[in-house]
Amino acid sequence: MSDWESNEDTWDGAAEGAGQGASVLHEVPEPVTDGEGRDFIRAIVEDDLRTGKNGGRVATRFPPEPNGYLHIGHAKAICIDFGVASQYGGTCNLRYDDTNPVVEDVEFVDAIEQDIRWLGFQWDAKYYASDYFEQIYAFAEHLIQKGLAYVDSLSEAEIREYRGNFYKKGVESPYRDRTVAENLDLFRRMRAGEFPDGAHVLRAKIDLNSQNMNLRDPVLYRIKHAHHHRTGDAWCIYPMYDFAHPLSDAIERITYSLCTLEFEAHRPVYDWFIRECDAFPSRQIEFARLNITYTVLSKRRLLRLVNEGHVKGWDDPRMPTLAGMRRRGYSPASIRNFVERVGIAKNDSLVDVALLEHAVREDLNASSPRVMGVLKPLKLVIDNYPEGQVEWLDAPYHPEDPAAGSRKVPFSKVLYVEQDDFREDPPKKWFRLAPGREVRLRYACLFKCTDVIKDAGGQVVELHGVWDPESRGGTSPDGRKVPGTLHWVSADQAVNAEVRLYDRLFAKENPNDVEPGKDFLAYLNPDSLEALPGCKVEPAIADLPAGSRVQFERLGYFCVDPDSRPGAPVFNRTVTLKDTWAKIEAKQDVPPAPAAQAPAPQPDPSVPQAAVAIPARADLKPLAPEITIDEFAKVDLRVAIVREAGLVDGAKKLLRLAVDLGEGRLRTVFAGIRAFYPEPSVLVGRPVIVVANLKPREMKFGTSEGMVLAGGGGDAVFVATFDGPVQPGDPVT
Repeated sequence: MSDWESNEDTWDGAAEGAGQGASVLHEVPEPVTDGEGRDFIRAIVEDDLRTGKNGGRVATRFPPEPNGYLHIGHAKAICIDFGVASQYGGTCNLRYDDTNPVVEDVEFVDAIEQDIRWLGFQWDAKYYASDYFEQIYAFAEHLIQKGLAYVDSLSEAEIREYRGNFYKKGVESPYRDRTVAENLDLFRRMRAGEFPDGAHVLRAKIDLNSQNMNLRDPVLYRIKHAHHHRTGDAWCIYPMYDFAHPLSDAIERITYSLCTLEFEAHRPVYDWFIRECDAFPSRQIEFARLNITYTVLSKRRLLRLVNEGHVKGWDDPRMPTLAGMRRRGYSPASIRNFVERVGIAKNDSLVDVALLEHAVREDLNASSPRVMGVLKPLKLVIDNYPEGQVEWLDAPYHPEDPAAGSRKVPFSKVLYVEQDDFREDPPKKWFRLAPGREVRLRYACLFKCTDVIKDAGGQVVELHGVWDPESRGGTSPDGRKVPGTLHWVSADQAVNAEVRLYDRLFAKENPNDVEPGKDFLAYLNPDSLEALPGCKVEPAIADLPAGSRVQFERLGYFCVDPDSRPGAPVFNRTVTLKDTWAKIEAKQDVPPAPAAQAPAPQPDPSVPQAAVAIPARADLKPLAPEITIDEFAKVDLRVAIVREAGLVDGAKKLLRLAVDLGEGRLRTVFAGIRAFYPEPSVLVGRPVIVVANLKPREMKFGTSEGMVLAGGGGDAVFVATFDGPVQPGDPVT
């Protein structure tokens, strides 16, 4: 890609220098939300509506380049662009910025439209930047006639050298002072196809000494003898993105050009083109792009993953593309809810992927029918059940939604259960199958394991046991408690299925943070896909259409893959359920304290507790003066969830936190804990305690709307948090 084409990939933040995750942070001149709970974009829109700007009209646009598939980062932009327009009775156009014919394809156009509709939005009008090629060309001639554009005949490398860099001022091209007549003649001959690629470019004449590189005589047009997917061979010169984009906005009379934060440095040139071309004054407003842990969103890197075969196409369920997420089983509502929870901010941060997974679980929990499937089958034989008998049990699709209905599940002498649900030598708190242990078979009965069959290699291949005929439905008349409940399928009626277990594509939390000498591909997770053939599922789901979502009880949420065939379904794991046993086992694996460690001193039972001598800290900070309980009651302590966390440029001690107190908006809180949390992203998703009724404080870096409580001293200070489930806004007492 040419140096002057570096912006072709930046719509979604993929200009490689700006696309390295959350390492580039910006000061925030205004809080995330205003005092009325509006995000800063909606606050601007409402202020304009109040003053009658733009005649009370709201017009936005979603402007993808048709050179790739949309991803979760685009979903945030779509929700903002369409959401703002819808909320204020405005319009939102879909406009393809198709100015680079070399990388554009109709395949991407079709995929983009499918993704937008799937996400739940519909554009008011559809346009292409190529619709405006003639008008944009006329704008270019207008700049030439004003003496503000010139044809440059330097090579690409020479232009790069002449423009300088951040530390070196630019140098005028020897062609910068060509006359208006000469520039018009050359530019028209460029259009006529008289010159080969790279022979000339058209540049704006702005400011070669600007610290903003975008203002150092940016390229407006380049020669490309390439076939365009819409205009064919009618053009051999194409406008640059930075030139075509603001003018396309102006032609459509877009009132708010909403884009991600890396375009903040492009805003001066955006405004310059509009002003000098006497075009409609669209306003560019930037918001923070979406960065997610264990994920890359750079279009170039996603393209490498596809082209080099690291994934199986743009819709691979491990990809962060909307096509991949749809195939994996993510619902449109879950993605919209995730975007809403992340909020709209002005500082880049790294969002924990667990928040996305939580949003998916939350939505699928309410909407997915419950069914049973066994991924790693282990045969179970009920010795005292009649041979050849099959009972069809009624099982609800959703335990909390009777309207979801039910289905019939076959029950017989031979079943399949999960291999992982049996332990021959079970540990403590094991409530699943083991020799002599009784469990509940979901919807069916109580079963006790009496015998274990192994193969020649010592592997368990079959379990035998007995059922209690009086326990139909899973309860017994004698009221005995059986804590373990297992899922199962009947062997004779089970349908063979392939199940694909997907995990995160990258093993490193921030794969965009590439160490020297390494490639981001080095962080690929080798265990991101495990395909399990020979799984067994109940017959009710044998022929579900592709895209159907279900919950395999006790296992997770799954989606029918398009690779399914009649009688041979393929299921993709969307997201796991919370595995309580894994948590218990992890705790049991914690090594014990060293034996040589002295036991903690115990108080003498003969001495009243108050009289036990407790040494005082020599460095203890004096306690504050006493207050009454009534005074303390004025302090409103609330649970808040950290949604974003980032550094503050120019502040050595501060972190900027965006916290959710359940108010329907995010608050900005500045906390002096930077030294103790050098990687702020570890705080994202963590519940913290916030002084919620502290008067907002105007600081150099923005407005702080509360205080986060932390404790410790010296080199160890920790944010106060919780070890149990809490909700944003819960009172802390």
